[in-house]
Amino acid sequence: MSLKGSIERRLSAVSDFAEPDPDLEQYRTPASVAAHLVALADIQDDLAGAMVLDLGTGTGMLALGAALRNPRRVLGIELDGIALEDARRNESAVEPGTPVDWIRADVRSLPLRPPRCTVLANPPFGAHADNIHADREFLETIAAVADVSYTIHNEGSREFVEAFSMDHGGTITHAYAVEFALPRQFMHHEADSRTIQAELYRIEWTGEPEGSA
Repeated sequence: MSLKGSIERRLSAVSDFAEPDPDLEQYRTPASVAAHLVALADIQDDLAGAMVLDLGTGTGMLALGAALRNPRRVLGIELDGIALEDARRNESAVEPGTPVDWIRADVRSLPLRPPRCTVLANPPFGAHADNIHADREFLETIAAVADVSYTIHNEGSREFVEAFSMDHGGTITHAYAVEFALPRQFMHHEADSRTIQAELYRIEWTGEPEGSA
């Protein structure tokens, strides 16, 4: 079995949100997408022995995927306490080799300043009226703490992510289109499920905006 297939099989044990919050755009990251991201990070040597942060961890999907690849430490940061309980239960189901430290905190104002690290994140796509530019707030924190990051964004985000990266000392090294399956979990959803196109980015951060030298 391929590395991606092995990771996806383990992450298939991750259950969905018990009480998803539409204001926070809480959708479980598909195991297939998480496995793609984690396998890429592993191949790039960004996980083994590293300090890893999963910002907006939700059900813990990305944190648990990283914890399967021998990192030094994994922190799952999440504002929603109910979601953190989901993540803790999912850790028991996945049983990764590295335990995850689950921390309730706002991504926009972390209560700790870790050493430069690998950051994984599936930010809100900003589809909700109250959440416009939510991915920008995640990227601002990422630029401050990350050596390298892996993030998932809505389709059509390339221009924004490139411009933000250049302005904040980041360089996109990899970009992929991925399919993101969204289940019907809120009353306003009409279909049982739907698939949207999303974009996955690997960004290396130097802390020096382009042209600042």
